[in-house]
Amino acid sequence: MTSDLGEVKDGWRIVGLVVRIALLLILLAGALIAGLSFFPSSRTLGEFRAAVAADRVSAVTYRAGGEQQELYQVRWAEGPLVWHEIDTVPVRDGSRSYTVVELTRDIAGGSADVTRLDRRSGNQGILPGWPFQVPLSGWVIWTGTAWWATSLIMLASVPRLGNRWAWFWLFTVGQIGAIVFLVLEPRPLWSRAGERPAPRGRLTGAQGCLASIVLGLLSAAGAAGVGRLAGLVLG
Repeated sequence: MTSDLGEVKDGWRIVGLVVRIALLLILLAGALIAGLSFFPSSRTLGEFRAAVAADRVSAVTYRAGGEQQELYQVRWAEGPLVWHEIDTVPVRDGSRSYTVVELTRDIAGGSADVTRLDRRSGNQGILPGWPFQVPLSGWVIWTGTAWWATSLIMLASVPRLGNRWAWFWLFTVGQIGAIVFLVLEPRPLWSRAGERPAPRGRLTGAQGCLASIVLGLLSAAGAAGVGRLAGLVLG
């Protein structure tokens, strides 16, 4: 009987570990893709048109405004890890403004996933923006679901390193708190079966709020660094 209970317990532990790793991989992939799209390398309109003509463009995001629907931002991906942006604001086609009509004409017949961003795009309030802004078709569903699932796991558990308020701030202001949670809670991923970390003081809500500011700054700096490095290596 004891052996059966132990096997059941081990089975649930393995299931929990598999779910945890799956959520972590989805969020890591989403964070990488979103981070690279936030820091694209500079290109010209001519280079964009050449990439479209060669069918290298897999995704396009743009912002437009004004009566003529002038474009103020055009970003495109050549694969999930290589992002470029036209380096003039507003975008110019010679002496004229580059408009939505012209963009639509240029990409007609291509296979790129096209997304128009408005002024409210990325404004999720206190929620981190990147899980809900992964600019590849279908990815927002995966990363958004993984982020919310991790949040529910955190709320339903008794975290070891901080109380729920501390983790709330790390998940939101800290940007990558959900990833940190999956790596460290309830025990680090690299812990052996049955190994329990030594007890330690838990972060309070106030301490978590302060830590989230630091984590948010570090995550932004890390995303910028990865974006610049990818631009040099892949761009």
